[in-house]
Amino acid sequence: MIKINLIAVGDIKEKYLKDAVHEYLKRLSRFADVKITELREHIASSNSQKDIEIALKKDAVEIEKYLKGYIITLDIEGIMLTSIDFSKKIDNLSLKTNEITFIIGASNGIHQSIKEKCNERISFSKMTFPHQLMRVIFLEQLYRAFTIIKNISYHK
Repeated sequence: MIKINLIAVGDIKEKYLKDAVHEYLKRLSRFADVKITELREHIASSNSQKDIEIALKKDAVEIEKYLKGYIITLDIEGIMLTSIDFSKKIDNLSLKTNEITFIIGASNGIHQSIKEKCNERISFSKMTFPHQLMRVIFLEQLYRAFTIIKNISYHK
C-alpha cells in the first residue's frame, strides 16, 4: 500500500471542513496510508514582501523536516492535470516509489527553496483557493484518482 503524506501549513478551524477531511481520509484508507502533517503558519508582521518572505522562510524550515519520497508541491504555477491525468500520475508513481509527499503551503504560498526541492509542482486551478479548502479539494481528488485507478464507479 502506498504511503501518501500531506504537509499542510495552517490549521483548519471550521467544523464542516474538518468533517470533510475526516470523511475523505476514511474513504482513502482502503487505497493508501494517508498521513496529514499540519504545521503552524508563520504570519508576516506586515504585508511587505520582506515580511512575507521571512514568514515563508520560517515555514520552509518546518516543511523541510517532513520531505520524504517523491515530493509534489501544490502550486498555482505548476502544471495543470485533469482528474484522469492525476490518477495516471499516482498510479505510475506507485510503481516507482512507496511514498509520495504533497505540500499545501500557507496563505502566502510556499518559499522558493521548497519549490526547488520538489520533484514537480501541480496546479489544481488558476484560481486561488483558501488553503484550508484546498486540503479538502486535494483529498477529494486523491480519492477520485484511486477510484479511477481501481475502476470503481465514482468519477463522472
